[in-house]
Amino acid sequence: MTISETGPGLAAVLASAVADVPEPETPPLTAPLRNSFDYTRSLGPVLGRFADGIREGRIVGGRTSAGTVMVPPSEFDPETGAATTDFVDVGPVGTITSWSWQPTPLPGQPLDSPFAWALIRFDGADTDLLHAVAASPDDLSTGARVVPVWAAERTGRITDITHFVLGDTAQDAQPSTVEQETPGVVSYPIGLEIEHAATVVETLYLQGLAEGRLVGGRTSDGVYFPPRSSSPANGDPTTEMVELPDTGIVTTFCIVNVPFMGQQITPPYVAAYVVLDGTDIGFLHLILECEAHEVRMGMRVKAVWRDKSEWGHTARNISHFKPSGEPDADYETYRSHL
Repeated sequence: MTISETGPGLAAVLASAVADVPEPETPPLTAPLRNSFDYTRSLGPVLGRFADGIREGRIVGGRTSAGTVMVPPSEFDPETGAATTDFVDVGPVGTITSWSWQPTPLPGQPLDSPFAWALIRFDGADTDLLHAVAASPDDLSTGARVVPVWAAERTGRITDITHFVLGDTAQDAQPSTVEQETPGVVSYPIGLEIEHAATVVETLYLQGLAEGRLVGGRTSDGVYFPPRSSSPANGDPTTEMVELPDTGIVTTFCIVNVPFMGQQITPPYVAAYVVLDGTDIGFLHLILECEAHEVRMGMRVKAVWRDKSEWGHTARNISHFKPSGEPDADYETYRSHL
């Protein structure tokens, strides 16, 4: 969904469902949202043999106690549970046992032009491997013979075979042009991307951030920041948008001492829940410009905004909070937030 597709009509419909909250001046915001992380694992002695093989331009299978050759090799015999210890080279020529046509390749798929997904049984193997075959659908059939096309840079992943083509004579793979960084260890990027459409309340909050304003939402049980369309406590709708000051109180906090991948601040530093003045719930942000051990519950803090040229529709417009120099808040004013 894009902004142009939402149209002003949707904003009006949504706003009418959220009590007296005003309709945004522009349609509800939309943006691509991607959540991703890299999963790193050790392949172990069985899959590691398969990975080593394709990095060298060979197909390695594992023989079970019943004599079945599995590709990729299974760590244990699926029938008896016995560990796989016998390995054998197969193929690299194989036979298509089943296939399905992919007329419109998707991002991240092996080929960017129409291709077939096929189950391929290598000569000498008893199980099939799923991979891509570049060929015309008129030339494909169950029983067709195929050979692998090897990547020049191979690191022990299944993508070391870029795809298969029709043929009965395989070419030897050339030596890989790169060295594997950590033999037997691979990282798999995992991610999901969606087009997120903000609600009316979210849109008003995000528009406020882009203008250097902090906008919360009032419900029957208090003022929330960031605002919700309804109270998570009782489900009552947000009835009013409230502009807030950029000062508040530190409630609970932690001192981060452990470095991690992607960290942008050198430890130690403090991540704390800050209850903005006029709100009834805390939100998480950084406390900087003081020693970590000086941060305490009840400390009064003020937002430090990034340069206006860096602003967008994000809470990152606030770089961090710093001590305001005011006297600490009385415990009774924030005890319910601990």
